[in-house]
Amino acid sequence: MLVTGAGGSIGAELCRQIARVEPTRLILVEQSESALFGIERELIDERDFSAVATVLGDCGDRAKMSQVFERYRPGVVFHAAAYKHVSLLEANPLEAVRNNAIATRVSAETAAVAGTERFVLVSTDKAVNPRTVMGASKAMAEWIVEAAGQRHTATRFISVRFGNVLASSGSAVPIFRSQIEKGGPVTVTHPDMARYFMTIHEAVQLVIQAGDLGGGSGDVFVLEMGEPVRILDLARNMIALAGYEPEVDVSIEFIGPRPGEKLREELFNGDERAQPTTAERIVRAVRTRPLDPDWVVRSIERLEALVTAGDEAGLAERVVEVVDERLAESSTLGPP
Repeated sequence: MLVTGAGGSIGAELCRQIARVEPTRLILVEQSESALFGIERELIDERDFSAVATVLGDCGDRAKMSQVFERYRPGVVFHAAAYKHVSLLEANPLEAVRNNAIATRVSAETAAVAGTERFVLVSTDKAVNPRTVMGASKAMAEWIVEAAGQRHTATRFISVRFGNVLASSGSAVPIFRSQIEKGGPVTVTHPDMARYFMTIHEAVQLVIQAGDLGGGSGDVFVLEMGEPVRILDLARNMIALAGYEPEVDVSIEFIGPRPGEKLREELFNGDERAQPTTAERIVRAVRTRPLDPDWVVRSIERLEALVTAGDEAGLAERVVEVVDERLAESSTLGPP
């Protein structure tokens, strides 16, 4: 098995859970040296799992990934490598598209050429009706995987979409905890802002389970996450659990939504409907009409050319055009 982004919050938990079933080899691909070192030592020293191969590198590097796949021939790939911080990616759209979309294309195509049996993309609810660069880049990753499923039928391609993960790096919980420890204020974007939440352990269990589900290549699975949680309520509860009275001992400050940020995230696009699966808490997002894989390839190739040229203005314009094309198409098909 191979995990990209192996040192991240989701990638590292994937490695922990996969190691429990003792695969013949687990290949860890990560571009952060310290993160890769950390998960490697944890698996070997703390979990007594030594069948680990470490690859320090960028999964968007075609030559590097071809070498990795040729050497190890992984049967299953979990593609968890991604940038996720909305405000940073708004300021760095070239890197957002390069790392989240183009690297997905490189990884998926390399896996297909190498004869990988299953390729599982870890996706996000921000890919649904995207209004930010981060959301658009993850939507493109889903399109790439769906198109790959139509073009490379020997490999089963799957996307698994879910919301926020509690206590992941840079998420609301550790930020609020740090702000509370400093005496506040705790910063909330909007009093009505709400998000879906899961624990890392729970989310990864369901990702692995979704990867084993039957169905067609290119499927998108959505994890049922219950009701969305108001961020304001989360902040108040964390202040109270720390032994303080909200807005008396520790103040709450509203800072306003970031550009493109939704008050509530969605789990399904306008051209998708939820279909039950044999697994509890996992549904399939079924499109009313399949994506045109040729359109996906053309769109991503144009974006890749802009990234290679460093044309940030042209890229931003083209990303908007591509997303609008998809939204216009899905809106004519009605709700799920």
